[in-house]
Amino acid sequence: MIRIPVLGATGNLAFPPVERAFAEPDGLLAVGGDLSPDRLLEAYRHGIFPWFSDGQPILWWSPSLRTVFDTARMHVPRRLARWLRRCDWSIRADTAFVEVMRACATTRRRGHGTWITGDMLAAYARLHDLGHAHSIEVRDANGQLAGGIYGVALGRMFYGESMFSMQTNGSKVALLALCGALDAWNFPLLDAQVASDHLFTLGAREMPRDAFCAQAGVLAAQPGRVGAWTHDFPLATAADLAT
Repeated sequence: MIRIPVLGATGNLAFPPVERAFAEPDGLLAVGGDLSPDRLLEAYRHGIFPWFSDGQPILWWSPSLRTVFDTARMHVPRRLARWLRRCDWSIRADTAFVEVMRACATTRRRGHGTWITGDMLAAYARLHDLGHAHSIEVRDANGQLAGGIYGVALGRMFYGESMFSMQTNGSKVALLALCGALDAWNFPLLDAQVASDHLFTLGAREMPRDAFCAQAGVLAAQPGRVGAWTHDFPLATAADLAT
């Protein structure tokens, strides 16, 4: 019987090498530990992320294929570009982090459940307070959230966690805005974790785990942007994304 490595709740933050991740289920690496800021940052640094549901222990993953965006080469379909030019939505960063996480959890529950448990929300809110986790908020002309995305910045690497749409194209606007800002700040890669047709329409590609971990590790070790993005986010409106 193959046993899943069990992490201690305190002390040693080390993870097993990602090469030891299971083939089935793809990427399962370890169980247990905690969601402290130090452990979460150590996980991301090595291409690992937590993903579990209510009632499960903390599960840590590093899939054999990683879905990523090259931030300088986002694809904006022509129909979306035409729509963006007429869009009056505004874009902000780090003004409603917990609200974005809760919206992601709510929209996920409408489908097949969510991994954004109360413990996960509290853990990433702590990372946000420390300047490592960030959110992008897209609001319509009435100030209501139309979409958003959140994730973790480490060095010059961004690890996307979840996004949502309350209105059509809401998550696309948030993702395009995030990638535009990351490109301007010299973050060349955004981790989107697992594949979906939705992501591929905007230019996502897949990388083998070893290549992803090597590149992400180098980027995460470089000087980055710690602290809130509220006042220096370079995009203000959805129409900016069409230019």
